[in-house]
Amino acid sequence: MLPALDPQALIESNYQDFLTDLAKSTFSGDVEFSYASRLAVSTDNSIYQKLPQAVVFPKSIEDLSLIGKTANPYQDVKFSARGGGTGTNGQSLTSGIIVDVSRYMNQVLEVNAEENWARVQAGVVKDQLNDVLKPLGFFFAPDLSTSNRATVGGMISTDASGQGSLVYGKTSDHILAITSVMADGTILNTAPMTIEDAKALSQKHTPIAKIAQQLLDTCLGKRQQILDKFPRMNRFLTGYDLENTLNEDLSALDISRVITGSEGSLVFVAEAKVNITPIATFKALVNVKYNSFESALRHAPSMVAANATSVETVDSNVLNMAKQDIIWHSVESLITEVEGKTVLGLNMVEYNSNDQADIEQKIAALSANLDSAENLGVIGYQITYDKADIQKIYAMRKKSVGLLGKIKGAKKPIAFVEDTAVPPENLADFIMEFRALLDGHGLKYGMFGHVDAGVLHVRPALDMCDPEQEALVPEISEQVVALVAKYGGLMWGEHGKGYRSEYGPQFFGQELFTELRKIKTVFDPYNKMNPGKICTPLESTESLVTVSDQKRGEFDRQIPIEVRTSFEPVMSCNGNGLCFNYDTTSPMCPSFKITGDRRHSPKGRASMVREWLRLLSNQNIDVNALEHNEDPPTWFERFRNSTDKRVDSDFSHEVLEVMEGCLACKACSSQCPVSVDVPGFRSRFLSIYYQRYMRPVKDHLVGNIETMAPLMAKAPGFINFFLRQGWVNQTIRKTIGYIDTPILSQPTLSQRLQDNASVQFDLETLQKLTAAQRAKKVCIVQDPFTSFYDAQVVESLVTLITKLGYEAVLLPFMPNGKPQHVKGFLNEFAKTAKTSADFLNQLDELALPLIGVDPSMVLCYRDEYTKTLGEARGEFKVQLVHEWLLQIELPKVAESKIQNYALFGHCSEKTALPMSEEQWQQIFEKTGLSLSAVSVGCCGMAGTFGHEASHIEESTGIYQLSWQQAVSQYKPEQIVATGYSCRSQVARFETFKPKHPLQILAMSLV
Repeated sequence: MLPALDPQALIESNYQDFLTDLAKSTFSGDVEFSYASRLAVSTDNSIYQKLPQAVVFPKSIEDLSLIGKTANPYQDVKFSARGGGTGTNGQSLTSGIIVDVSRYMNQVLEVNAEENWARVQAGVVKDQLNDVLKPLGFFFAPDLSTSNRATVGGMISTDASGQGSLVYGKTSDHILAITSVMADGTILNTAPMTIEDAKALSQKHTPIAKIAQQLLDTCLGKRQQILDKFPRMNRFLTGYDLENTLNEDLSALDISRVITGSEGSLVFVAEAKVNITPIATFKALVNVKYNSFESALRHAPSMVAANATSVETVDSNVLNMAKQDIIWHSVESLITEVEGKTVLGLNMVEYNSNDQADIEQKIAALSANLDSAENLGVIGYQITYDKADIQKIYAMRKKSVGLLGKIKGAKKPIAFVEDTAVPPENLADFIMEFRALLDGHGLKYGMFGHVDAGVLHVRPALDMCDPEQEALVPEISEQVVALVAKYGGLMWGEHGKGYRSEYGPQFFGQELFTELRKIKTVFDPYNKMNPGKICTPLESTESLVTVSDQKRGEFDRQIPIEVRTSFEPVMSCNGNGLCFNYDTTSPMCPSFKITGDRRHSPKGRASMVREWLRLLSNQNIDVNALEHNEDPPTWFERFRNSTDKRVDSDFSHEVLEVMEGCLACKACSSQCPVSVDVPGFRSRFLSIYYQRYMRPVKDHLVGNIETMAPLMAKAPGFINFFLRQGWVNQTIRKTIGYIDTPILSQPTLSQRLQDNASVQFDLETLQKLTAAQRAKKVCIVQDPFTSFYDAQVVESLVTLITKLGYEAVLLPFMPNGKPQHVKGFLNEFAKTAKTSADFLNQLDELALPLIGVDPSMVLCYRDEYTKTLGEARGEFKVQLVHEWLLQIELPKVAESKIQNYALFGHCSEKTALPMSEEQWQQIFEKTGLSLSAVSVGCCGMAGTFGHEASHIEESTGIYQLSWQQAVSQYKPEQIVATGYSCRSQVARFETFKPKHPLQILAMSLV
């Protein structure tokens, strides 16, 4: 039996006292200290893991100040600020308290287009800011691969930069002023000031006066040593930026420059005033292909010299991983293969200009050089001027960072020496030596990055569950430190120090490192702000963090390898955090978008199950055996466990909470770079959890819907009469937890088709048909939702098939099992799937086309059936309607009253079949109709999720995120939706129910 799990991770008494005092104050934010909440922020995009004491979510600058003031009596209470949690070196990890500004402090406060600046809160996501600025013709220039989830506060903390930094610089080059909060609660407002004003300020007896005095002492007094030590590079030395705190002629001091790049070790960043850059009118991107990665590296400087805005490089390992991902379909025509040759390196060269003639002249000059550069390894190139296509290529490049984690096997490319920076002219030689170093350890690796700035991301593949391979992390780190020093570079050119802070003294030298400690002292004398990162206060005896500190692998290796293999989608999560994508029109993880709770994300859910597996393993529980328990607990045992108040602390309950919040939309299984399939392991967890505890009645209702729906459809009028009664709905809501129960179709499907004898199924008759006769038959595979609750859609499908010159055969309804799988009835699902597969395989043997209407149900035949049945699934293939339509000749419509239809795609369909929207457009175009695909995320219904009373608030909120506004842009008769859930959700909130696109074709064709 599944045991109760106690993580035994108590909050230390001093932290409990602090949190009690904070709760008594006027603090208006959230405080979370459940094990799950702490676990969700115990990792980032790095290899490290550190469990905090609690997580607090301030709503304002005043809340941040209260945190500091309340903590003043508690000198040993430590903090770390957190934004998007995308750090690759553990920058925000702490054993103290996480202060997360992303949940509430995430507003763009002001934009001044006339003066080219914006004022934002620290939790604003970078792409969110740019979406606000784009209509005004501006953008926030520092770019990074995690731009759709990284916050401006996090960018300030690491002085982030990425593609285009040669022209646009780093984050610090765009900061005009910062509002921040010190460890003692003092609010700081910092902006450039004249050196005279700084000296006058330093004479006062205030916290900011002490800071000004120390910065003058260090940055003026040690100016020559600073200039001698800091490399002359685009990716200059930060954390702390002693050089640029003063301007070049020493006439001004800017305290904000020392805060930028300080990794939260000095203050909490609350707000920032940033400069904004006009968007160039014209863009061009040249994808240059090479016969070797070295050729790409050595050729890049010539393109930088040709005044390119940016030059990005990827190696063949990264390219090959991208080609295996669904994102490749969007760029396949833009990066084609070279006949007879292999592309082993790629330079993506971008030009921006406000003058079309200028950009065309630059491209012409580059093309002439490339045409004669075969001796330099150039084997081809492609040019695009289309901004949308350029964005697609960069989206592929950004996703490739995470895709490296998808490499098969236990060894995964990891980040720990991945942002080295050297002068660009030294990069090729440096990388060749770097590769030799890694080859010497017998390691595989992927490389990509910003060759124009001398930064290349190198990720060696290691199995962090193997202690011997984990030991290579500090060994290789030491070797790379020496190598970058040899080439006049830096260990951290882009992603901050984090756990690599131990190497700070080697790069700064002891004299300047002591100056860093002095600066830390005036900001944070008690080492309360992200302790161990960058440096410690001057008198502190506390240590810096090191690359040898505790890592995720130490926890993961406690799970037996058989279990890790079985739960590979859980274990593969590397913290990339793409599931935190802020874009409401992206289908990725609607539950995180609406809650802002990182537990309710694929990363959060994978973390919970990962820890759940570890705790079970520590109790010597074989999870794989437990999953196939042939002697499960009795009803009485489960009832007793469910009512026993002594086991309220069971960690399994916390895991259940985050699993219940999942919509099972499956967007994560294809959108996540490493395919963290939450619905898959969610079902497995539920199956095991309910061996110990009682299932809620609503789960049984959902799990048996495919049995109940056909029975209820025998008396739809009787059933619907009661479902329309308010008291019945209230009773269902209170007793079962189910709301807005759908109304059965009237007339029923059988009544609609009773006069059409040709659609009736007879296997013996079909078997007797000739091959030519079978070629004109089309078998409709029913699903419970469309057939029994939206029967007119199936009726229209029969009409459409007939109008196209084929004969429809309505297969007898047979349960698909999807609802069982969603709710974790896995044994029952396996039986249902086997029965259905055996039947469909009989028809497949007759070479009869099988088509289904609802995407989620049809895709279940391809995914869950394959994973559950293996080879026993057989070879049958159920196509979606559009997949079949693509294969046949389509006639033109006579005339259409509606000029343009709007397609609202089903999120599972769009992510699993990324070409589906485009294919529907092609189908409509062939018939003479016009169809545009509307960019929306999830509708919030997701099968039965939106019908559960416990989820109605989230379901409504998700609909309002993107669907509500998009729907309002069209007339009801224009809108079509492929998903039954989507059509039902619109019907719930609007005054109409959209049609399926096949209904439009059925009505329009003669």
